[in-house]
Amino acid sequence: MTNVLVVYDRAAGRLLDEREFTHRKDALAARFQVERERGDHDNIEVVVLTARSRDDLLKTHARYFQSLDELAAAQ
Repeated sequence: MTNVLVVYDRAAGRLLDEREFTHRKDALAARFQVERERGDHDNIEVVVLTARSRDDLLKTHARYFQSLDELAAAQ
């Protein structure tokens, strides 16, 4: 399994940071650290996604990894 920390700017529609972790506990610790550092930013989303592979995440959570133009073109 892979665990990916994603920091996403909803207002801009873009990925700010992505880090992959082998262990979920490490990914969650990093998530909480990023949340503390970023403070109270309503438009910043910090999540940990878990899947068998990063490719699986690209299929199930494409909005984090593709631009708005790429998402629109895929429709």
